Amino acid sequence: MLAMRAQDAAPATHFRSERICRVNGDLYFSTRENTLEGPFDSAESAEQEIKAYIARMQLLDSRP
Repeated sequence: MLAMRAQDAAPATHFRSERICRVNGDLYFSTRENTLEGPFDSAESAEQEIKAYIARMQLLDSRP
């Protein structure tokens, strides 16, 4: 998919991958900022935190 994110200088191809992974049996999710967030008790709680993380990042991006 050819698209442009707010921080991109030019359109580029971006590939979706699974954000949730297991590390030593614990659930984490990875971010575009190359951080690993977690651990989480369940995939559902990780999904909820992904949504909250995205909302926080969008709020930070919208600040002057």
